[in-house]
Parts: sequence; structure tokens; C-alpha cells
Amino acid sequence: VTGVQTCALPISRSIEKWLVAGALALLLTQPAFSASETKRPVKVFGWVEEGVLVPENISVKIKLDTGALTSSLDAKDLESFEKDGEKWVRFNVEVKDTETGKQVSTPFERKVERRIKVRGAGGAERRPVVLMSLCIGEHVYTEQFSLKNRGKMNYPVLIGRRTLENLGVVDASRTFTMEPKCGTESASK
Repeated sequence: VTGVQTCALPISRSIEKWLVAGALALLLTQPAFSASETKRPVKVFGWVEEGVLVPENISVKIKLDTGALTSSLDAKDLESFEKDGEKWVRFNVEVKDTETGKQVSTPFERKVERRIKVRGAGGAERRPVVLMSLCIGEHVYTEQFSLKNRGKMNYPVLIGRRTLENLGVVDASRTFTMEPKCGTESASK
């Protein structure tokens, strides 16, 4: 017997078309995924960075906290109030001026986006969450921050995992890897 042998299993024409179309789609999309991944370098941040609260132009030390889900801001004198039928909060952010060494307090008012329940060693508490804009590196990120008077903390801003997923990689052996450059050269430090 001469000639070419064919597969003993009959494959219907429609299944064969689907298999060919699927293989072709995989081949055509693979270079697109690879190209987009190689074009975007991964940013590496230290576990402590400097940032600027915008538009108020307040320079703050930031701790990138992989253990926290939601970002947090040290807020003094928290006061809830209503504005146009919506819940708002008034608070102060205190930072140390690097030139004078004095504490500087800046007032803020923000709409409450939601409230979260935070559990800690002292029990559970509810905290207001507001939108804040923060310059880190060359980008301004508008993210949700829970507000809490955290006492005399070294880092008034904790960046949680919800924000970190938009930033990049955290290298726990490094600090202050990126200077904030979002058009805020005159930030209070």
C-alpha cells in the first residue's frame, strides 16, 4: 500500500476551524503582550519616601506599608459636619518644617467617601475615608485614605496595598528613592 496515511479519528470541519482560529489568535496576540510588558519598566520605591499632598502643596514622609489594605493619614482635630446634605470631615495635618524645625498645621476639608472598621490591638474602631491627592515620584495619585489621629508618628502617611498596586515594587532595604516632581517645587517641608 502506497500513499499518505491520514488520522484514523475523524475531526469535524467546524472543530478543525475552531482549533486553527484559536491557534492563530494565540500567535497573533503573544507579541502584543510581550511588547507592552517590555516597554514599561517597573518602578522600585523604598519603604519610606517623600511625597507632597496636592493641591495644598504639603511635603510629607510616607511609609509604604504592605501590611495595610487602605492608606492612612495622620489627621488631628477630626470634626464631622454636613455640607450640601453630604457627610464631610474637617481636620488638620501637622508636619515638621525642615527649615525651621517647627510643627506646621494645615487645615483640610474633605467629603467622606465611606467609613471603615479597623481592628487593632486596642479593639475595633470606625474611621472616615476621604479622597486625597498625593505626588510620589513624577505622578499624582488620587486615592482613598482613612483618617486617624495617630499621635506623634514618624510617618504621617501610610500607603496601603490598594495604592501600592498602582505604584510599583517596594524594596525594604531602600529609602527616599524618588523625589516628588509633580510641579510642586515649593512644597512646605
